[in-house]
Amino acid sequence: MTARVHAELEDAIARIIDRAGEAGLDFFDMRFEICPADIIYTFGAYGMPIRFSHWSFGKAFHRMKMDHDYGLARIYELVINSDPCYAFLLDTNTLLQNKMIAAHVVAHCDFFKNNWRFRDTNRKMVWTMAAFAGRVRQYEQEYGRDRVERFLDAVLAIHEHVDPLPDPDRGAAAGASRDGAQRPGGRAAGSDQDPYGDLWNLDRYIPAAAAPAEAPRPEGAGPGARGDASRGEPPRAEAGARGAARRPTRDLLLFLLERAPDLEDWQRDILSSVRSESLYFRPQLETRIMNEGWASLWHARIMRDLDLTPEESLEFARMHAAVLAPSRFHLNPYHLGLHIFSDIEARYGTEKLFEVREVDTDVSFIRNYLTRDLVERLDLYLFRKNGDRWEVTRDHSDWEAVRDGLVRLISNCGFPYIYAEDHDYQKRGELYLRHGYEGVELDPHDLTRTLPHVYHIWGRPVHLETVEGDRPVRYTYDGHEVQRRPL
Repeated sequence: MTARVHAELEDAIARIIDRAGEAGLDFFDMRFEICPADIIYTFGAYGMPIRFSHWSFGKAFHRMKMDHDYGLARIYELVINSDPCYAFLLDTNTLLQNKMIAAHVVAHCDFFKNNWRFRDTNRKMVWTMAAFAGRVRQYEQEYGRDRVERFLDAVLAIHEHVDPLPDPDRGAAAGASRDGAQRPGGRAAGSDQDPYGDLWNLDRYIPAAAAPAEAPRPEGAGPGARGDASRGEPPRAEAGARGAARRPTRDLLLFLLERAPDLEDWQRDILSSVRSESLYFRPQLETRIMNEGWASLWHARIMRDLDLTPEESLEFARMHAAVLAPSRFHLNPYHLGLHIFSDIEARYGTEKLFEVREVDTDVSFIRNYLTRDLVERLDLYLFRKNGDRWEVTRDHSDWEAVRDGLVRLISNCGFPYIYAEDHDYQKRGELYLRHGYEGVELDPHDLTRTLPHVYHIWGRPVHLETVEGDRPVRYTYDGHEVQRRPL
């Protein structure tokens, strides 16, 4: 990048930031850096500018860099949820591309700062990850690289299974997470100043479908479990069949951290730190459609307010169209998010636009604002399996099925609900897990390869109960092989 182009970009970014502020966007201070492709793709593979070393990140880097080299895909920028907010731009971008990307990431930063799911995230996570990476290097020197990497393999195999909302029965102060952060609203739940504190006891309002499903069971078969589905309570272990377990939890990493019997201090540190990183990334997974739609909406408006030349206007139109182009095979979050936000503004006004940006996640966003008109206009449809074939359903008269299908697809960020139910199953210190079955079966290939990783952390046999073909089954890994038993 020449000095002249660099100066023009600096001037454009200053105007973009001014225009974004005038439009009502509220964001942290921005820091922009121009980076070569190797650096951008390293950041993309690791998820952050610095993180602990693991072979899976190298695998991700190789895949993304190969796509870039062959022109199959390209990362134009990377933006970090931090204060100040860091944005890394690809050095091969044109000046106009970097202008558009600057407008895009400013809107991302506004979303990071104002959406409620990001309010308790660690804004200094870059430094927290750097410190953890240093400790991992130290553990590799003390305990051996192979041993540390094997434990990281096990933890990363289940790192998505965290609970992003605090458990009111875990002993933490009401209204605060384990690090003392308060819930949205600024007051501790249950306090005299919080008349709605009882609403934060979320387990009272969990729908039955979100709790571990009690599938039809042959009389007397398998370990029993009882619960009140009408109140959405997860089934509780029967006394005698399993140990005195607390209420089932879907925060598997926290359960292992607190209950795994033979972990060393360095292993608990890895479990705790990986869990913290997963919780940091979780809001981004829960709001991807909203976040990309919001950024696309505002980059378009800000760019149209800039004094672009005819050539720049044409280049911007091409870029914008490419970003928003729908796909036949997967959901484009930029496309869907932008159109839903535009429809909200057209129906309710700009004030509602900012309200939705603040209080919703992708699940509520789609459930509340994906209308029949949008389903028809965007030609949204579902893939459904008919025997061994996948078929496309385009019956827009049943648009609610499309909406509900999208909600199911993104609920819990697309991960299955796995509940830790008992840490002392059969009084032998074995771990009992249950799949919160909601009509979608677990992939046996993934299941049989994940249980050994859980065993590596727990150190004793691990059981997982799920449903296959409307009948309950239990998979068990005893350290040698995975066994499947119908219940």
